Amino acid sequence: MNDNHNIEKQLADLRDELNQHNYKYYVLDEPTIPDADYDRLFQQLKQLEIQHPQLITSDSPTQRVGAKPHGGFEEVMHTYPMLSLDNAFSEEDLQAFSKRINDRLKTAEQLTFCCEPKMDGLAVSLIYEKGKLVRGATRGDGVTGEDITSNLRTINAIPLTLIGDDYPDILEVRGEVYMPLAGFNAFNEQARNQGEKVFVNPRNAAAGSLRQLDPKLTAARPLAIYCYGVADSKQLPDMDSHYHILQKVKSWGLPVNPLIELKKGIQGCVEYYAKLMEARDSLAYEIDGVVYKVDNLALQEQLGYVSRAPRFAIAHKFPAQEKTTILEDVEFQVGRTGALTPVARLKPVFVGGVTVSNATLHNMDEIARKDIRIHDHVIVRRAGDVIPEVASVILDKRPLNVIAIIAPAQCPVCGSDVIKPEGEAALKCMGGLYCSAQRKEALKHFASRKGMNIDGLGDRLIEMMVNLDLLHTPADIYKLTLDKVAGIDRMGLKSAQNLIDAIDKSRKTTCAKFIYALGIREVGEVTAKNLARHYHELSNLHKATLDELQKISDVGPIVAANIYSFFQQEHNNEVISALLAEGIHWPTTKNTNSTNTFAGKTFVLTGTLSQMTRDEAKDALENLGAKVSGSVSKKTDYLVAGESAGSKLTKAQALGVAVLDESQLLVLLGAES
Repeated sequence: MNDNHNIEKQLADLRDELNQHNYKYYVLDEPTIPDADYDRLFQQLKQLEIQHPQLITSDSPTQRVGAKPHGGFEEVMHTYPMLSLDNAFSEEDLQAFSKRINDRLKTAEQLTFCCEPKMDGLAVSLIYEKGKLVRGATRGDGVTGEDITSNLRTINAIPLTLIGDDYPDILEVRGEVYMPLAGFNAFNEQARNQGEKVFVNPRNAAAGSLRQLDPKLTAARPLAIYCYGVADSKQLPDMDSHYHILQKVKSWGLPVNPLIELKKGIQGCVEYYAKLMEARDSLAYEIDGVVYKVDNLALQEQLGYVSRAPRFAIAHKFPAQEKTTILEDVEFQVGRTGALTPVARLKPVFVGGVTVSNATLHNMDEIARKDIRIHDHVIVRRAGDVIPEVASVILDKRPLNVIAIIAPAQCPVCGSDVIKPEGEAALKCMGGLYCSAQRKEALKHFASRKGMNIDGLGDRLIEMMVNLDLLHTPADIYKLTLDKVAGIDRMGLKSAQNLIDAIDKSRKTTCAKFIYALGIREVGEVTAKNLARHYHELSNLHKATLDELQKISDVGPIVAANIYSFFQQEHNNEVISALLAEGIHWPTTKNTNSTNTFAGKTFVLTGTLSQMTRDEAKDALENLGAKVSGSVSKKTDYLVAGESAGSKLTKAQALGVAVLDESQLLVLLGAES
């Protein structure tokens, strides 16, 4: 029983961590770990689920492609899912991939593979009708993406009209938008000269450029595209080869990478991989591996798909890029929860296309395991990602003047005691909101979109306000006046008034958002909703015992202890009381029971609502026990259709799903609230 619980906890922790990284990578375009680390976590989760298939959950990262699209663009449903690829990291992985294919096809024949550079950009879908570009979308979660047609039209490499006349009436092409290195370097140089934000790497630059709400900004960015296939090969019934499809696509005016080649068998693939590894640094763009696809389309169809990837294709990832440098010093950074992260200050070194001077050391356990010391010669791994890491020490080069890295006894920011909680790897500052570092991060979390959603109160402004001694606790946000805000550097009167209005608007929220905003350790958006749905009022949650908390979905012993401990701290209760005194409130809901209209029902929202936002409708439904999904299926009970409802409405009608308009939804919500 105990072992099974430990496995469940391990799986839950891995899923939560991967989902957070998916959100930051695919939605916010702000990845926080190297691809190599993400791949390691994903493989660890995948292997655990293979060993314990009864513990696989529908929301596991292994069962889907990515994260839901962020707001700002219209959502569109892909006609054919935009799947991701399984990864290979060694020749042994490739041999296993080949064996799976041969076993499934019942053949020992060496197959022909189409080998393609794996571009490091943003996957998009392009739909042409009668040769005209009519829609372009991001991958999103693989099923639903974001309509970025206006932005894609600004990329010169994408033809608005296809060449020739032998294309199908409807053609959906898949491609990867990227920013060439020359354009990336020139753009960043210009941004530096103008004192503006620079991009971390070309991939982030491409993703950020495509998600500009103003197409004029996208048009100013040096973007390009390489197409890697069509959504469904049946669109081209006369074709029998993936490689030939790419050549046909190229003939219609769509760019296709000239380095794509056909290779016989896995040995041919390995030779292609070695060739691209050697050419990698001389290419005009970044790649992070190679993609191999069975070339024969009939065999592709016979092999089919698993839930998140085709069986006929695999991505062979390049090893993380590494360089040697010297670790000159170590500093400890303090995060929102008080966790201290050791950061290596390095002799600057050029790795993966950027100069690296800082790298994460993760925690003291990792430092001890790798035996890292100040002044050591170390190997830094980056692999084109945001946070480099110190991978290992070169012991043969260890100098005589190395200094052991000692964990601080006091917080480097506030001087409070530092402890190492039992069973945890990270050190923790006990200063709470007294610690300005924790205070800044806690305030950022409180004001975030998933929290109190205070538009305009961004990270930089919060840091300035803390430094100016204007903010100590979240309650101080609601005590800000127009004069105080307008007096901050670079804050005009109009901007100040907009912020005051946004703060005032945030006073009306939901119980779930308020719980999330409090920043209780390991209480994410889903857990906050489960807590709000069960307890309905904060006072009920405040009185909950450890045993009661563990009966809630998604709450285990550690999360329960964090929640219980949070409400035992008097300063936390003082902050909550101060916030409520400032007028923060939310609608009161009844207990969800078996007679509730919404209990156990699945809703899908589409189109534009006039009386409330879709987020508000989602919160209202979830507070009454309903599940709100992003896609229509046979399991959908109701589709709520606002103005300009599109493909979801069509699919719901075809499946016989009950369709409600906004007024009908409001009547139901009124009856149950």
